[in-house]
Amino acid sequence: MQHFQLNSSLRILLATNSLILLAGAMLAPIYALFVEDIGGSLMDASIAGGIFALFAGVTTFISGKISDSFKENELIIVLGYVIVGIGFLSYLWANSIVALFIIQALIGIGEAIYSPAFDAVYSKHLDTKSAGTQWGAWESMNYFTSAIGAIVGGSIVTIFGFNTLFICMFALCITSGLYIYHLKRSVL
Repeated sequence: MQHFQLNSSLRILLATNSLILLAGAMLAPIYALFVEDIGGSLMDASIAGGIFALFAGVTTFISGKISDSFKENELIIVLGYVIVGIGFLSYLWANSIVALFIIQALIGIGEAIYSPAFDAVYSKHLDTKSAGTQWGAWESMNYFTSAIGAIVGGSIVTIFGFNTLFICMFALCITSGLYIYHLKRSVL
């Protein structure tokens, strides 16, 4: 049996992306409660989810094409992380359904900007003999952050409220973006 190891680039990408995924997972299970708090309905929450997906889908295709021609995909990842963080922070000022829809579009665009570039950089550092295992590490991390985020997010909102949650989500995204930005480009 082959010994499983991740190189330092993959470990960095997994760690920073886990913070982004954790931030999103902290709101996901209680999102409808937040929508209700700002005067929305279950249908409004569903429409907001659709807006997120629509903007993410369109932007992902465009972002993928741009990342193919961009020399430093790491900077595209940083940009996406920062946009997602700004979107999460913007929930602090969401006082209407229209504002919520705009924020969802912004977060969808941010995720779509970083995703193809992230996949390209991650793929660049794979060992071809264990690519399945190394992508499996990302998939597992995605599920683990979902589990942890659901519990942590609910706990934060229960104890401190939604505003504290949004600030924490923003901080996780900005931390990831700044960390990657300050890395020497030779690392990633």
